Amino acid sequence: MTFNSMNLDEFHDVWVFAEQRQGELMPAVLELVSEGRKLADELHCELHAVLPGHDVDSLAVTLGGYGADKVLIYDHELLKNYRTETYTEVIAQAVEAFKPEILLFVASNIGRDLAPRCAARLHTGLCADCTHLDVDLGGYIDFLRKESSVDVDNTNFESKMFDVERNLKMTRPAFGGHLMATIVCPRFRPAMATVRPGVMKLREYSSEKAAAVQVEKPAFRLDESDVQTDIIEIVKSTRKQVDLIGADVIVSVGQGIARDVDKGLALAAELADELGGVLGATRAVIDNGWLSADHQVGQTGKTVRPKIYIALGISGAIQHKSGMQDSECIIAVNKAENAPIFEIADYGIVGDLFDVAPKLIEEFRKAKQ
Repeated sequence: MTFNSMNLDEFHDVWVFAEQRQGELMPAVLELVSEGRKLADELHCELHAVLPGHDVDSLAVTLGGYGADKVLIYDHELLKNYRTETYTEVIAQAVEAFKPEILLFVASNIGRDLAPRCAARLHTGLCADCTHLDVDLGGYIDFLRKESSVDVDNTNFESKMFDVERNLKMTRPAFGGHLMATIVCPRFRPAMATVRPGVMKLREYSSEKAAAVQVEKPAFRLDESDVQTDIIEIVKSTRKQVDLIGADVIVSVGQGIARDVDKGLALAAELADELGGVLGATRAVIDNGWLSADHQVGQTGKTVRPKIYIALGISGAIQHKSGMQDSECIIAVNKAENAPIFEIADYGIVGDLFDVAPKLIEEFRKAKQ
């Protein structure tokens, strides 16, 4: 039977592409499986993880523990290392055979390369770099009420063109992060999305779910004729990356350091070092070239949930708050007593960061001693 992405009634279940490298799952995959579990429950269907690779059977238990009902393993020597053409071929074959309603990828380098290839091959839509996903309309309206300025009580969410209740509502930053757009794919399946790492909450691991996960190895076709590139060597970069997502403590700076950028960055870095943390920043700091893009926190940067988040000279624009508001403890320092950052701060200090930061460093140092 010819695959037709417009025969919506033929598609069911939620799928997550389980990205692995050298036999290890990427941490963000488990976040995505956790989110996929929520979507599958809203749709009253199963959650499947699709796992291409070679000798990766042991990863199935982990995927089950975080919510997958079934793991579809596509094992082949040609899938040991990622290549666009081989992975696209296998994912396309899998979708054509089983017809999932939703297919999610992590917005990693691999996910951002693979997802659009698969979407084009399957003639369906793709929403890139999502920060929020919903199927249930009530849940989506609650999200809008908390995270947007939309007057949801006076908004008609019904549509004559498609079933609002059943469609995946994919929310992502638009216009440089200045607003959030929600996108649906009403005419084609699967509805596909790449999801930014760090934005979805990780479920608690369930030993019971891990033990109950089903493992299936479907038949598929793959041979040397599908390979158009040769991997000569894999070289891992030695450049030090800023691990914002995995950090327990983040000290971030904003426009408040403009008066003396070098001193402001030095104070923030010293405070971060004192607490064993890393240095973060707002988009304005990155756009001014004061720090590299891997330090950026916010809608167009990274979404973080550290134990402690210290905001120095950050006013608290919605684009930045959405990327750090789930931190366990937020400490804000700003000269303006009505700065929006104080709305979400656990502790707020009204003052000049150049005066406050040295005192914080001194007090933390004393406490450690």
